[in-house]
Amino acid sequence: MMRSIMIAATLSTILPLATLAQSSDDLKSDEKTPENVLVYGMGYSAQRYSPLTQINKENVSRLVPVWSYSLSDLHGGESFPIVDNGVIYVTTHDATAAVDAVTGKQIWRVKHEYPPATLRVVCCGIVNRGAAIYDGMIIRALMDDRIIALDAKTGNTVWETKSPDPATPANGYAMTGAPLIVKGVVIVGVAGAEFSNRGFIEAYDAKTGKHLWRDYTIPAKGEPGSETWQADSYLTGGGSSWVTGSYDPDLDLVFWGVGNPAPWNPRARAGDNLFTNSVWAIRPETGERVWYYQASPHDPFDFDAVGTPINATIKVHGNPEKVVIQANRNGFLYVLDAKTGKLLAANPFGKVNWASSIDMKTGRPVVTDVYKGAVAGDKVTVWPSISGVTNWQHFSYSPRTGRAYINILNIGMTYQAPEPPRLKPGAPSGGPTVKRTVVTDDPNVRGYLEAVDPLTGTVKWKTPYRSPNFSSTMVTASNLVFTGTMTGEFQALDADTGKILWSFQTPSGIVGQPVTWQKDGKQYVTVMSGVGGVYALHGGDPNLKDQPSGMTLFTFALFDK
Repeated sequence: MMRSIMIAATLSTILPLATLAQSSDDLKSDEKTPENVLVYGMGYSAQRYSPLTQINKENVSRLVPVWSYSLSDLHGGESFPIVDNGVIYVTTHDATAAVDAVTGKQIWRVKHEYPPATLRVVCCGIVNRGAAIYDGMIIRALMDDRIIALDAKTGNTVWETKSPDPATPANGYAMTGAPLIVKGVVIVGVAGAEFSNRGFIEAYDAKTGKHLWRDYTIPAKGEPGSETWQADSYLTGGGSSWVTGSYDPDLDLVFWGVGNPAPWNPRARAGDNLFTNSVWAIRPETGERVWYYQASPHDPFDFDAVGTPINATIKVHGNPEKVVIQANRNGFLYVLDAKTGKLLAANPFGKVNWASSIDMKTGRPVVTDVYKGAVAGDKVTVWPSISGVTNWQHFSYSPRTGRAYINILNIGMTYQAPEPPRLKPGAPSGGPTVKRTVVTDDPNVRGYLEAVDPLTGTVKWKTPYRSPNFSSTMVTASNLVFTGTMTGEFQALDADTGKILWSFQTPSGIVGQPVTWQKDGKQYVTVMSGVGGVYALHGGDPNLKDQPSGMTLFTFALFDK
């Protein structure tokens, strides 16, 4: 087993005196404690909404960087910063660091070593999206399918475990997402659908690292749903789970997105290919699946449904209801009953031509000749592209405005699926199995940030960008939306109009996740700069041709006159 190395640690006496213990109750109340950011998505609901209002429309122009911290990494900076009692914890693919939140001074940094072959099995960018915090530990997944717990004060290893077979880099599995910790259970997903494996979601005991349960997203022969797979195609069926989910404590349900089937070429896997491209609702302590909703049956286009499902209470037919909202890569914005999974709304939020609508009775897409031609092996022009109308980047939801704030792509593709490939676990099952090229209808507008009513699909406003934004969004109670651009600007927009109110140029493109927090009565905003990910590497975007790489963590606050 590879080891983790402590480098450049400083004395723990510089840490704040406040306790570093984080209980299940602390995580549950994260949304009500704006001085800390303890849960991926800024709370179990994953709304990425903050009640803080000190930074507002009138003064946001005075926002300035108060410190920056180099992560010494040239890969994509997609990490979600955890903030606890004046310390920020942040990750790269092979390092974990603790930084003083007010000064930016490094407290400790741990370097994680990998076997040489590990990084060769990652299809879509060498990244990590963050850690979790619990009971004085920083818990994260590593790309070689290890889960490790570090002491939050010192960075020393508390426990380390390995995902059981067949989860190895040799079989195409990698862990790039942040864990979700619920009731002392560490829930993680895997990437790897593009390497012909069978996806799963699994869990570990947060105290000891003991493996608790595993849910395969592709059913084995004889299991419910196996009839939707042709012959033995389930063995290489994909269904990755590489983005973190959300949780509703009242319903005791974790909501998790499941990705695309493999291979991309659909001609060797006849059927709906359950349970790919679905939202799952599962019990955190047992892994029991309570319900699922499949958005894109028999998907030929790599329309992952892995985006974090947001849970919220909204009015449906005049009555408040608990719902799950997912901005799906396939181009439709779904609203589901959180308790049952019943489809309540499904509306396009970008350019879509593979389906005309979603049948509200069956929940299935009403597919067009574009989809039918693609499945038959014809060359077609499809909107959206394999990157989707949105990709992994997270949207935010404001209970104050009732709108979702989503970074979208305005890109299509030509597509053709030739003869079906023969696969074995670990073999590439993505790009080599189809032929495709990028198309645009406006090369000067490849993306938008838009405000959408989740229930009706009404777009209140949309702000154009030359390149799509792969940064997540964050919205505050002062009706500000924060996001970053791939050309490096960190921005604040008016949540009511979409007007850009403030912009700061960082050294690299931003594909990170902004958070806001408060310390001693002062509000701060933190985000990572560092271009990377599949679009930056393979999208062919001319605006990114000379974009510098390199991860830097920035924290901003209002300039005091």
